[in-house]
Parts: sequence; structure tokens; C-alpha cells
Amino acid sequence: MPTKVVMPRLSLTMKTGTVGRWHKKEGESVEKGEPIVEVISEKAVYDLEAPASGVLRKILVDEGVDVPVDAAIAIITAPNEPFSEAEIAAEMPKEGVEEEIKEKVLASPAAKRLAREYGVDLSLVKGTGPEGRIVEEDVKRFIEEAKGMLPKVKEVIPLSGYRKTSAERVSMSFKTAPHSTIMMSVDVSKAALLHERLQVSYTAIIVGAVAKALAESPLINSTFEGDKIKVFEDVNVGVAVATEQGLVVPVIHNTDKKTLREIDSAIKDLTAKAREGKLKKEELSGGTFTVSNLGMYEVEFFTPIINPPEAAILGVGKIVEKPVATDSKIEFKPFIPLSLSYDHRIVDGAPAAIFLQKVKHYMESPESLETKN
Repeated sequence: MPTKVVMPRLSLTMKTGTVGRWHKKEGESVEKGEPIVEVISEKAVYDLEAPASGVLRKILVDEGVDVPVDAAIAIITAPNEPFSEAEIAAEMPKEGVEEEIKEKVLASPAAKRLAREYGVDLSLVKGTGPEGRIVEEDVKRFIEEAKGMLPKVKEVIPLSGYRKTSAERVSMSFKTAPHSTIMMSVDVSKAALLHERLQVSYTAIIVGAVAKALAESPLINSTFEGDKIKVFEDVNVGVAVATEQGLVVPVIHNTDKKTLREIDSAIKDLTAKAREGKLKKEELSGGTFTVSNLGMYEVEFFTPIINPPEAAILGVGKIVEKPVATDSKIEFKPFIPLSLSYDHRIVDGAPAAIFLQKVKHYMESPESLETKN
């Protein structure tokens, strides 16, 4: 019996996924459990394994195409098993097929190429070819008529994979969660000594301080669902990582139960996996709070957007030396700026400020971060 290879659901919020690189070609043998295709979704690249042994009879979805969760993307059969083209057509994702046919009917390859080069929306161009097909001359005419209005496009980057997921999530976050942001500067003189002594990153120290503060501030470690606020028992801090494919937020589970060295090791491991596109599903799921550090890019203050469905996110800027008056003299000390964006449906200004004060306290007195709770 033919076996469908379907787009997996890699998280509770996942609706669509992007087909990445196919590891197998049509007609090649596959073994059950063998990676056959990359799936890009929820800011991760995931190697999908063959659900059965046999022959990869038909690839239904090309590389780079988005399809809904549970949609068939390929068919596996026994080596000599009969399988009709009608059955194959029935399994193909309708949206992808319709869009592909529509593209072929609407415009010639030369017209598409020119449209991409100049950033022309082909839906605005009137086609003069057979059955209304848009040809290159139609695009040239449109460009000429709009001369001075359309800048020439250097490159078109498809909004798919990491970038598409990130765009959808931040748009949803900003539309549904009323954001408010408070800022605070933290003296990291003692944190700098701890950084040198333990050889851990500043991000690890910040994440450790956040985890302890979250354990004492349950409302910040929550989510808004329907007409209820759900407070999480687990403290799982996500750390935003920039990759070539876009932003990804791997999660350190039970962060408040870990030492600084364990947190630092986890951050290094997850960051490496993120940049190689090798994060596992569980390493991307279950976050209750996010830390985004842009200090290495010379950023001072910024207002981060909440990573849904979380209640808040902490933005971290670069270390800046500031003059401080101590014992009737002026000395320079290192400070890190923190920006806490929070969902005002869940948290008011005062509780948010108290939480940020706790983070500040643990960063300025970091000795307690060396041991587990």
C-alpha cells in the first residue's frame, strides 16, 4: 500500500512548513527512518525521516514551496507496486498546484525574470499574450509607464522558512499584545569579575539572573489565553540567535535549576546548532521568556517585540563605561542597558519594574548565580 510522506507539525502553533532540500530523488530506494528531505519551520531546519521502506515514487512538492501541516509532500511505494497518476494527483496539496498552474498561465519566464529585476507585481500588469498571458513586452510597457515611480530592485528575497515564521510571529505579537517597554541600566562590575573567573559569557550571566527573577515573579512567566492568564511552573528561557536564515530562539529548559556554567554550555551548544540548522523540535519549544542580546552589534537601547505566546522579552545592549561618584571621587564603571517589553494585558508597569529590579539585583550581586536553586 502506498505511504504518504506528510509535512509534520513541529510545534503547537505551526500551520505551514517549507520543503527544503530533498536528500533522495524520485525512483531511489529509501529505508524507514532514513532522512529524505529537509523541512523548514518554526525557525528550524528538520530532517524528515522516511515513514516506510520502499521507493520514493513521486515528489509532490518542490524545494522552497510552503505547504500546510499534514499535507502530502511525497509518496513511497514498494518497488513494483502499481500506483496510478490519479492517486498521485489526489494527494498533491491543492494550493501549491493551483499556484504553480496559475504562475505558468499568467506569465512567461522572461516576463517573470524582468518583473523580479524591477520589483513589479505581475498582478498589476495586463497580459496581451494568449489567454491573457503576460509576456516580456507587457512588463516592459508597465515599467516604461511607471518610470520614475519604481526603483530598480537589486535582489528579491523570498519570505519563507525562518524569515516567514519570524514575520508572522512578530506581526501577530504586535497586533494582539499591547506592548509597553521600561529600561534600566545595570552596573556589571562584579559580573565582569565573575565572567573572567568562571569563563562564562555575559549572556549566560544575564540569563541566569533572569531565571532567578522569573522564579520570584510568576506573572512575568505566563501567557494570555482567551480570557485567562496561565502562569507557567517551568522557567524556560529562550535566547535569540541571529543566523543566515533569520532569527531563531532556542530554549534552555528549567533554566532556574541550572548553574551558570551549565547555562553557558547550553547557550554555546544551542547557538552552534541554530547556525548549522540542526536544532531539534524540543530545543525550539516550550519557551516562557526570551532574552535578546544585541550588545555585540554596538546597540545601546532598543525595544524588542514579545515572542508569542510569552508575556515579556528582555533586550540587552552593549556595555558602556559611565562615570560614577563614589566616596567623594569619580570613577568609571561598566554598565549594561536592559529593555523589558511586556504584554500590558498581563503585567502593569509596577510589577514589570519590580521584575527588572530583581534582574538588576542578581546581575549586580551575581554570587548566588553560581549555584542551583
